[in-house]
Amino acid sequence: MVIKIMHESPKKILVIEDDNVTRNLYLMGLEAKGFDTIGADNGLAGIQQAQEYIPDLVICDITMPDMDGYSVLNTLRQDPVTAIIPFIFLTGSSTKADVRKAMELGADDYLTKPSTLDELLRAIAIRLQKQATLQYWWAMKLEKAPQSVFAENTTAIAVGGGVGVSDSEAVATLGASVSREVSGREAPDTEIMIPPKSIFPYIPQLKEVFDFIEANYHLGITLCDVAVAVGYSPAYLTNRVAKQTGETVNCWIVKRRMAGARFLLQNNDQTVEKIAKALGYQDVSHFSRQFRQHHGLPPQAWRKEHQLVSQKQVKLWQNC
Repeated sequence: MVIKIMHESPKKILVIEDDNVTRNLYLMGLEAKGFDTIGADNGLAGIQQAQEYIPDLVICDITMPDMDGYSVLNTLRQDPVTAIIPFIFLTGSSTKADVRKAMELGADDYLTKPSTLDELLRAIAIRLQKQATLQYWWAMKLEKAPQSVFAENTTAIAVGGGVGVSDSEAVATLGASVSREVSGREAPDTEIMIPPKSIFPYIPQLKEVFDFIEANYHLGITLCDVAVAVGYSPAYLTNRVAKQTGETVNCWIVKRRMAGARFLLQNNDQTVEKIAKALGYQDVSHFSRQFRQHHGLPPQAWRKEHQLVSQKQVKLWQNC
């Protein structure tokens, strides 16, 4: 799969890493590939660089003195200007607890050190492609309802830890990113086959949340992506959705992917790896674990069982 990550101007990548050798290796490697790079040797400097230069993507070590990567991510996600920037963690540990904490805070990806330049480039390419597609989605949304979005009487919405901004300010923040990406782009083409019935409950107040998940679940979206799209902080949105549905935003994203997985497993002969990628999973093992947790069987075993049931149903129908 070829992923285009370079457009009219080079992408700006911020690398926050306290180890000078590692940081410089990444910076030189990225510059050699045509990226504009910014380096920071500690968390506080990284936050300042992000707020000043607004990079297209942030790569950050977790374990740093004074301010760790978790604090850096949390601070950037609280700022409406930097909240939408894709964020990749570098970590020397890959325990489930570490990964879970990173994802809950809104990280887009994580790489275990030592990582090769090729691994880093692939992770960057995937995140930038996803970001461009989400920005396209936002641009289409703004085109459909320009009057309501830019109305003079704006309504305050919560972004980050209780920070209030108006609709027009939020749109202006996102608009700066949108304008860089949507010029000359075509609508994203997806081969995802949508199951016939929606898995989401009918709750008018959450329609925008579920519409966004439905349109983008196959892009590897996170809680933070949904929160930014609907104009709330991740914490507020999680509480709101959980209160009204009994499930978190992340649970609904996974449920939608599982519905897509069942449909694809039962209706075509694609490999499990291809199906996992089509549903937004970078790691087929992660997909298989989640599928087994939800269905009690690994994907291939579930497919055999349910394709057999479908074939029996067809034969019964033909004999009637």
